[in-house]
Amino acid sequence: MCGIAGILIKDSTRPGIEMTTGEALTRMLEALEHRGPDSAGFALYEKPLDGAYRLRFLISDGTEKASDVDRIREALAGHGAEIVDEETIGGTYRAVVRYTGDIKEFLFAMEHASRVISFGTSLDIVKDVGTPRDLAARYRIPGFNGTHAIGHTRLATESGVHPETSHPFWATGFADVAVVHNGQITNYWIMRRRLERQGMEFHTINDTELIAVYLAFKMRRGSSLEEALRSSLDELDGNNCYISWDVLLSTDKGLDHVSDVFIFVQDDSELEISEMVQPRKPVSREASSSVQVARRAEDDHSTTLRVPGSAVFRSRGP
Repeated sequence: MCGIAGILIKDSTRPGIEMTTGEALTRMLEALEHRGPDSAGFALYEKPLDGAYRLRFLISDGTEKASDVDRIREALAGHGAEIVDEETIGGTYRAVVRYTGDIKEFLFAMEHASRVISFGTSLDIVKDVGTPRDLAARYRIPGFNGTHAIGHTRLATESGVHPETSHPFWATGFADVAVVHNGQITNYWIMRRRLERQGMEFHTINDTELIAVYLAFKMRRGSSLEEALRSSLDELDGNNCYISWDVLLSTDKGLDHVSDVFIFVQDDSELEISEMVQPRKPVSREASSSVQVARRAEDDHSTTLRVPGSAVFRSRGP
Protein backbone atom coordinates (compact mmCIF):
# COMPACT_ATOMS: atom_id res chain seq x y z
CA MET A 1 0.00 0.00 0.00
CA CYS A 2 1.98 2.94 -1.35
CA GLY A 3 1.11 5.90 -3.55
CA ILE A 4 2.70 6.70 -6.90
CA ALA A 5 2.22 9.77 -9.05
CA GLY A 6 3.82 11.75 -11.82
CA ILE A 7 3.65 14.75 -14.06
CA LEU A 8 4.78 15.11 -17.66
CA ILE A 9 4.70 18.55 -19.26
CA LYS A 10 5.00 18.20 -23.02
CA ASP A 11 4.57 21.89 -23.81
CA SER A 12 7.36 24.16 -22.54
CA THR A 13 4.87 27.05 -22.28
CA ARG A 14 3.21 25.07 -19.43
CA PRO A 15 -0.43 25.68 -20.43
CA GLY A 16 -2.96 25.54 -17.63
CA ILE A 17 -0.46 24.99 -14.82
CA GLU A 18 0.39 27.86 -12.49
CA MET A 19 2.77 26.06 -10.14
CA THR A 20 6.20 24.55 -10.57
CA THR A 21 6.64 20.90 -11.44
CA GLY A 22 7.98 20.30 -7.93
CA GLU A 23 5.03 22.05 -6.28
CA ALA A 24 2.53 20.07 -8.34
CA LEU A 25 4.10 16.70 -7.57
CA THR A 26 4.48 17.54 -3.88
CA ARG A 27 0.77 18.34 -3.62
CA MET A 28 -0.12 15.14 -5.44
CA LEU A 29 1.99 13.06 -3.05
CA GLU A 30 0.54 14.87 -0.04
CA ALA A 31 -2.89 13.75 -1.24
CA LEU A 32 -1.58 10.16 -1.31
CA GLU A 33 0.11 10.29 2.08
CA HIS A 34 -2.60 8.07 3.60
CA ARG A 35 -1.17 5.28 1.46
CA GLY A 36 2.33 5.58 2.87
CA PRO A 37 3.53 7.85 5.70
CA ASP A 38 6.99 6.31 6.24
CA SER A 39 9.11 7.83 3.49
CA ALA A 40 8.86 9.62 0.18
CA GLY A 41 10.86 10.36 -2.93
CA PHE A 42 10.99 12.27 -6.18
CA ALA A 43 12.61 11.48 -9.54
CA LEU A 44 13.10 14.89 -11.13
CA TYR A 45 13.91 15.41 -14.79
CA GLU A 46 15.30 18.58 -16.31
CA LYS A 47 16.62 19.52 -19.73
CA PRO A 48 19.54 17.16 -20.46
CA LEU A 49 22.99 18.53 -19.74
CA ASP A 50 25.42 18.90 -22.63
CA GLY A 51 28.57 16.92 -21.94
CA ALA A 52 27.96 16.49 -18.21
CA TYR A 53 26.22 14.14 -15.80
CA ARG A 54 24.23 14.57 -12.60
CA LEU A 55 24.95 12.24 -9.68
CA ARG A 56 23.41 12.09 -6.23
CA PHE A 57 24.84 10.05 -3.37
CA LEU A 58 23.45 9.07 0.02
CA ILE A 59 25.80 10.18 2.79
CA SER A 60 25.84 10.12 6.57
CA ASP A 61 23.57 12.69 8.14
CA GLY A 62 25.84 13.25 11.14
CA THR A 63 29.45 13.84 12.08
CA GLU A 64 30.74 11.67 9.22
CA LYS A 65 29.05 13.76 6.53
CA ALA A 66 32.18 15.77 5.67
CA SER A 67 34.38 12.68 5.41
CA ASP A 68 31.79 10.99 3.17
CA VAL A 69 31.84 13.98 0.82
CA ASP A 70 35.65 14.05 0.80
CA ARG A 71 35.74 10.35 -0.10
CA ILE A 72 33.32 10.90 -3.00
CA ARG A 73 35.32 13.87 -4.30
CA GLU A 74 38.50 11.80 -4.18
CA ALA A 75 36.80 8.97 -6.06
CA LEU A 76 35.52 11.37 -8.73
CA ALA A 77 38.94 12.98 -9.15
CA GLY A 78 40.63 9.59 -9.21
CA HIS A 79 38.58 8.62 -12.25
CA GLY A 80 39.14 11.86 -14.11
CA ALA A 81 35.73 13.40 -13.44
CA GLU A 82 35.67 17.20 -13.21
CA ILE A 83 33.18 18.59 -10.68
CA VAL A 84 31.45 21.63 -12.18
CA ASP A 85 28.74 22.01 -9.53
CA GLU A 86 28.05 20.42 -6.15
CA GLU A 87 25.75 20.62 -3.16
CA THR A 88 25.46 18.88 0.19
CA ILE A 89 21.85 18.91 1.34
CA GLY A 90 19.94 16.71 3.78
CA GLY A 91 21.44 13.25 3.76
CA THR A 92 22.76 13.55 0.20
CA TYR A 93 25.62 14.93 -1.86
CA ARG A 94 24.83 16.09 -5.40
CA ALA A 95 27.50 16.63 -8.06
CA VAL A 96 27.45 17.67 -11.70
CA VAL A 97 30.55 16.29 -13.41
CA ARG A 98 32.21 16.19 -16.79
CA TYR A 99 33.44 12.72 -17.64
CA THR A 100 34.48 11.14 -20.93
CA GLY A 101 35.62 7.67 -19.89
CA ASP A 102 33.88 4.31 -19.60
CA ILE A 103 30.55 4.88 -17.85
CA LYS A 104 30.12 1.31 -16.58
CA GLU A 105 33.55 1.29 -14.93
CA PHE A 106 33.01 4.80 -13.57
CA LEU A 107 29.67 3.97 -11.98
CA PHE A 108 30.98 0.75 -10.48
CA ALA A 109 33.71 2.75 -8.76
CA MET A 110 31.26 5.42 -7.58
CA GLU A 111 28.92 2.78 -6.14
CA HIS A 112 31.80 1.51 -4.01
CA ALA A 113 32.77 5.00 -2.87
CA SER A 114 29.28 5.75 -1.57
CA ARG A 115 25.67 4.82 -2.33
CA VAL A 116 24.71 6.31 -5.71
CA ILE A 117 20.95 6.89 -5.88
CA SER A 118 20.75 8.53 -9.31
CA PHE A 119 22.79 9.19 -12.43
CA GLY A 120 22.04 10.78 -15.77
CA THR A 121 22.13 13.86 -17.93
CA SER A 122 18.57 14.71 -16.92
CA LEU A 123 17.63 12.68 -13.80
CA ASP A 124 18.01 13.69 -10.15
CA ILE A 125 16.50 11.45 -7.45
CA VAL A 126 15.70 12.80 -4.00
CA LYS A 127 14.42 10.34 -1.39
CA ASP A 128 14.43 10.17 2.39
CA VAL A 129 12.49 9.20 5.49
CA GLY A 130 9.56 11.53 6.13
CA THR A 131 6.45 12.90 4.48
CA PRO A 132 6.36 14.51 1.03
CA ARG A 133 6.05 17.91 2.69
CA ASP A 134 9.08 17.16 4.90
CA LEU A 135 11.18 16.28 1.87
CA ALA A 136 9.91 19.21 -0.16
CA ALA A 137 11.12 21.60 2.53
CA ARG A 138 14.38 19.77 3.25
CA TYR A 139 15.43 19.44 -0.40
CA ARG A 140 13.76 22.55 -1.86
CA ILE A 141 11.55 20.51 -4.20
CA PRO A 142 9.14 23.42 -4.95
CA GLY A 143 12.02 25.19 -6.70
CA PHE A 144 12.23 22.40 -9.29
CA ASN A 145 10.55 23.30 -12.56
CA GLY A 146 11.65 20.63 -15.00
CA THR A 147 9.93 18.76 -17.78
CA HIS A 148 8.64 15.77 -15.85
CA ALA A 149 8.84 13.91 -12.56
CA ILE A 150 7.58 10.81 -10.79
CA GLY A 151 7.11 10.40 -7.06
CA HIS A 152 6.30 7.92 -4.33
CA THR A 153 5.02 7.85 -0.77
CA ARG A 154 5.80 4.61 1.05
CA LEU A 155 4.28 2.30 3.60
CA ALA A 156 7.16 -0.02 4.55
CA THR A 157 6.28 -3.72 4.31
CA GLU A 158 9.14 -5.80 2.90
CA SER A 159 12.06 -3.77 4.31
CA GLY A 160 12.83 -1.18 6.97
CA VAL A 161 12.29 2.56 6.94
CA HIS A 162 15.57 4.01 5.68
CA PRO A 163 16.58 6.52 3.00
CA GLU A 164 18.09 3.74 0.88
CA THR A 165 14.87 1.68 0.92
CA SER A 166 12.73 4.65 -0.11
CA HIS A 167 11.62 5.03 -3.71
CA PRO A 168 12.44 5.88 -6.49
CA PHE A 169 15.15 3.40 -7.43
CA TRP A 170 17.65 3.99 -10.21
CA ALA A 171 18.46 1.28 -12.78
CA THR A 172 22.14 1.10 -11.87
CA GLY A 173 24.42 1.59 -14.84
CA PHE A 174 21.88 3.26 -17.13
CA ALA A 175 21.40 7.00 -17.26
CA ASP A 176 18.04 8.59 -16.52
CA VAL A 177 16.04 5.44 -15.67
CA ALA A 178 14.04 5.61 -12.41
CA VAL A 179 11.34 3.34 -10.97
CA VAL A 180 8.58 3.74 -8.39
CA HIS A 181 6.38 0.82 -7.39
CA ASN A 182 3.26 -0.08 -5.45
CA GLY A 183 2.52 -3.69 -4.63
CA GLN A 184 4.58 -6.80 -4.04
CA ILE A 185 6.97 -8.86 -6.16
CA THR A 186 6.11 -12.34 -4.92
CA ASN A 187 9.06 -14.12 -6.59
CA TYR A 188 11.56 -11.56 -5.27
CA TRP A 189 14.07 -14.00 -3.76
CA ILE A 190 13.99 -16.37 -6.73
CA MET A 191 14.64 -13.53 -9.17
CA ARG A 192 17.21 -11.87 -6.92
CA ARG A 193 19.29 -15.05 -6.63
CA ARG A 194 19.02 -15.56 -10.38
CA LEU A 195 20.29 -12.03 -11.07
CA GLU A 196 23.04 -12.25 -8.45
CA ARG A 197 24.34 -15.40 -10.16
CA GLN A 198 24.63 -13.24 -13.29
CA GLY A 199 26.80 -10.72 -11.43
CA MET A 200 24.14 -8.14 -10.54
CA GLU A 201 24.38 -6.38 -7.17
CA PHE A 202 21.68 -5.45 -4.66
CA HIS A 203 22.02 -2.90 -1.86
CA THR A 204 18.70 -3.42 -0.03
CA ILE A 205 16.04 -6.09 0.46
CA ASN A 206 13.35 -3.82 -0.98
CA ASP A 207 11.48 -5.66 -3.72
CA THR A 208 11.26 -2.50 -5.82
CA GLU A 209 15.03 -2.56 -6.20
CA LEU A 210 14.54 -5.86 -8.02
CA ILE A 211 12.63 -4.04 -10.76
CA ALA A 212 15.46 -1.54 -11.22
CA VAL A 213 18.16 -4.23 -11.19
CA TYR A 214 16.12 -6.39 -13.57
CA LEU A 215 15.77 -3.52 -16.05
CA ALA A 216 19.50 -2.83 -15.86
CA PHE A 217 20.25 -6.52 -16.41
CA LYS A 218 18.04 -6.75 -19.49
CA MET A 219 19.29 -3.49 -21.01
CA ARG A 220 22.91 -4.50 -20.38
CA ARG A 221 22.19 -7.46 -22.65
CA GLY A 222 20.82 -5.34 -25.44
CA SER A 223 17.13 -4.94 -24.67
CA SER A 224 15.52 -1.54 -24.98
CA LEU A 225 13.78 -0.15 -21.91
CA GLU A 226 10.42 -0.99 -23.46
CA GLU A 227 11.51 -4.56 -24.24
CA ALA A 228 12.83 -4.97 -20.70
CA LEU A 229 9.52 -3.83 -19.27
CA ARG A 230 7.58 -6.15 -21.55
CA SER A 231 9.56 -9.11 -20.27
CA SER A 232 9.18 -7.92 -16.66
CA LEU A 233 5.43 -8.50 -16.93
CA ASP A 234 6.16 -12.16 -17.61
CA GLU A 235 9.03 -12.71 -15.19
CA LEU A 236 8.16 -10.61 -12.12
CA ASP A 237 5.17 -12.10 -10.29
CA GLY A 238 2.60 -10.38 -8.10
CA ASN A 239 -0.08 -7.71 -8.21
CA ASN A 240 1.73 -4.45 -8.63
CA CYS A 241 1.89 -1.12 -10.39
CA TYR A 242 5.11 0.59 -11.31
CA ILE A 243 6.23 3.65 -13.19
CA SER A 244 9.46 4.29 -15.03
CA TRP A 245 10.37 7.25 -17.22
CA ASP A 246 9.71 6.47 -20.88
CA VAL A 247 7.58 3.57 -19.70
CA LEU A 248 4.90 3.87 -17.02
CA LEU A 249 3.11 0.89 -15.56
CA SER A 250 -0.27 1.08 -13.89
CA THR A 251 -3.57 -0.78 -13.83
CA ASP A 252 -6.03 -1.68 -16.55
CA LYS A 253 -8.80 0.61 -15.27
CA GLY A 254 -8.35 3.13 -18.04
CA LEU A 255 -6.27 6.18 -18.94
CA ASP A 256 -7.27 9.74 -19.73
CA HIS A 257 -5.15 11.70 -22.18
CA VAL A 258 -4.26 15.36 -21.91
CA SER A 259 -2.49 16.80 -24.93
CA ASP A 260 0.08 19.03 -23.25
CA VAL A 261 0.11 18.20 -19.54
CA PHE A 262 -0.13 14.66 -18.16
CA ILE A 263 -0.91 14.25 -14.48
CA PHE A 264 -1.22 10.66 -13.30
CA VAL A 265 -1.98 9.39 -9.81
CA GLN A 266 -2.24 5.74 -8.77
CA ASP A 267 -4.61 5.17 -5.88
CA ASP A 268 -6.73 2.10 -5.13
CA SER A 269 -5.53 0.40 -8.34
CA GLU A 270 -6.64 3.32 -10.52
CA LEU A 271 -4.54 5.57 -12.72
CA GLU A 272 -6.27 8.93 -12.87
CA ILE A 273 -5.68 12.42 -14.22
CA SER A 274 -5.41 14.90 -11.36
CA GLU A 275 -7.92 17.76 -11.25
CA MET A 276 -5.20 20.06 -9.88
CA VAL A 277 -4.32 21.04 -13.44
CA GLN A 278 -6.79 22.47 -15.91
CA PRO A 279 -5.40 21.51 -19.34
CA ARG A 280 -5.68 23.72 -22.38
CA LYS A 281 -7.56 20.98 -24.21
CA PRO A 282 -10.32 18.87 -22.64
CA VAL A 283 -9.54 15.45 -21.23
CA SER A 284 -10.84 12.73 -23.50
CA ARG A 285 -11.04 8.97 -23.20
CA GLU A 286 -11.64 8.87 -26.94
CA ALA A 287 -8.31 10.39 -28.03
CA SER A 288 -7.54 7.33 -30.11
CA SER A 289 -5.28 9.28 -32.46
CA SER A 290 -3.01 10.10 -29.52
CA VAL A 291 -3.34 7.05 -27.30
CA GLN A 292 -3.34 3.58 -28.80
CA VAL A 293 -3.66 0.25 -27.03
CA ALA A 294 -0.44 -1.55 -27.87
CA ARG A 295 -1.09 -4.72 -25.92
CA ARG A 296 -3.93 -6.31 -24.02
CA ALA A 297 -3.46 -9.63 -22.22
CA GLU A 298 -6.82 -10.70 -20.82
CA ASP A 299 -5.36 -13.57 -18.83
CA ASP A 300 -3.22 -11.40 -16.54
CA HIS A 301 -5.09 -8.10 -16.95
CA SER A 302 -2.02 -6.36 -18.34
CA THR A 303 -2.44 -3.26 -20.44
CA THR A 304 -0.02 -1.26 -22.53
CA LEU A 305 -0.86 2.20 -23.84
CA ARG A 306 1.47 4.29 -25.97
CA VAL A 307 1.48 8.06 -26.04
CA PRO A 308 3.60 8.92 -29.10
CA GLY A 309 6.67 10.94 -28.31
CA SER A 310 6.24 10.86 -24.57
CA ALA A 311 5.61 7.64 -22.68
CA VAL A 312 4.33 4.09 -22.61
CA PHE A 313 1.84 3.07 -19.93
CA ARG A 314 1.65 -0.56 -18.77
CA SER A 315 -0.22 -2.39 -16.08
CA ARG A 316 -0.72 -5.53 -14.14
CA GLY A 317 -3.54 -5.66 -11.64
CA PRO A 318 -6.14 -7.93 -10.13
